[in-house]
Amino acid sequence: MNRQRFLGKVAVVTGAGSVGPGWGNGRAIAVGLAEEGALVFGLDRDPAAMEETAGLIAERGGRFRPMACDVTRSGEVAQAIAAIRSEAGGIQVLVNNVGGSAPGGPVALSEEEWDSQIDLNLKSVFLLCKHVIPVMLEGGGGAIVNLASTSGIRWTGSAQVAYAAAKAGVIQLSRVVAVEYAARGIRVNTVVPGQMHTPMVEARLARQRMGGDVAALLESRRRRIPLGFAGDGRDTAAAVLFLASEEARFITGTELVVDGGMSARCD
Repeated sequence: MNRQRFLGKVAVVTGAGSVGPGWGNGRAIAVGLAEEGALVFGLDRDPAAMEETAGLIAERGGRFRPMACDVTRSGEVAQAIAAIRSEAGGIQVLVNNVGGSAPGGPVALSEEEWDSQIDLNLKSVFLLCKHVIPVMLEGGGGAIVNLASTSGIRWTGSAQVAYAAAKAGVIQLSRVVAVEYAARGIRVNTVVPGQMHTPMVEARLARQRMGGDVAALLESRRRRIPLGFAGDGRDTAAAVLFLASEEARFITGTELVVDGGMSARCD
């Protein structure tokens, strides 16, 4: 299907790179938006992580502008958004995708790691909304999609209290901002991915939980999923693109769970 739902629109995607080859959430979202006509600005603190993203978009004839930016720092976010506004004239779509988990409950987790997790997973969403919403209002509105996690609504097999708390915060932040700005043409929704098979699983999570045994981690995660297989970044992207598009014009302040049925289980 050749759809151009974002033709003529400018989109900002945070975490548009990936820690390794393959379909990470940010990479898949950026590619999908560009493939459907958007001019995509990718923000990532590691520009090299966006090289594969840029290549995939170029292959598809899309437009992509990678920008180095630490989205936990207000000054860097403000500078990046000002540059985008100057170049593109406005922003119609914002996708807050940056995130990452650290293991540990309140006893095991250090106070410094707690602060870092809140900054990465929640403050980053706040900062992008703070600096992008005024630009959207200038243009008459827009769509914001924030990425949370099933860890924000359920126990998912590992104590990661800061990550879970931050992702729960993303869901409620999205609801509050959605209601505040609904009358001014800005929709805000949340995609809640489950245990996806993304490059981060192999690069980081296997070391944290299975001593580096990627196959064992993937199998343990697969067993929790009623559909019997793990999705990847493309499944997350499909949900994001729907919520960001005009097809979802009457949807705001809600969550779309993408987890193969995992969070519907009672065990």
